[in-house]
Amino acid sequence: MTAAARATAGKARGVRRRRAEILRNTTETRIALKLTIEGTGRYRVKTGIRFFDHMLELFTRHGAFDLELLCEGDLDVDQHHTVEDVGIALGEAFERALGDKKGILRAGYFLMPMDETLGLAAVDLSGRVSCVVETKVRTRLVGDLQSELVEDFFEGFARGARANVHLKTVYGRSNHHKIEALFKAFSRALRVACCKDKQLGAMLPSTKGLL
Repeated sequence: MTAAARATAGKARGVRRRRAEILRNTTETRIALKLTIEGTGRYRVKTGIRFFDHMLELFTRHGAFDLELLCEGDLDVDQHHTVEDVGIALGEAFERALGDKKGILRAGYFLMPMDETLGLAAVDLSGRVSCVVETKVRTRLVGDLQSELVEDFFEGFARGARANVHLKTVYGRSNHHKIEALFKAFSRALRVACCKDKQLGAMLPSTKGLL
């Protein structure tokens, strides 16, 4: 199905697809990102860090988002700028695509089993920034990714999306599975938080009057 046909089908079903495009250029990274929240799990991701690409791909598939992401970073210096800036840009894309946030569930959580590992994620699109991550990964590298940067990615996302993000590996053996379980749990928790709720209608899910 062509893009035009998909758009027509979406309109016919009364679906308004929430989308955003982010261009983030610094002296350290150049990022071009396109996000559709009501997607089909399609992705095209390239950051120069293959394990990180894999995590973003499964994040997209498990959240049923669509994501195109190209990042050219100063990997000759370190992976930090690439991983953190991708997190910020992805968070900004969700913030922009969600618009005024009226009618969304706002918060979501998920427990994700990954073989012998169990990962927990809770997300609140509150307009306030907070991030707590406990991976229980003790090795320096998982695949080609510096494992300490997992926390930097999620902190970047929390800043960009203005969200509370809490992630914890409850238990597990494989370091690969620990990180993968967290990304999968996060995507599914975020999918719930972004969902529109008929009962909420156009109501803003906050007594403050803004998010």
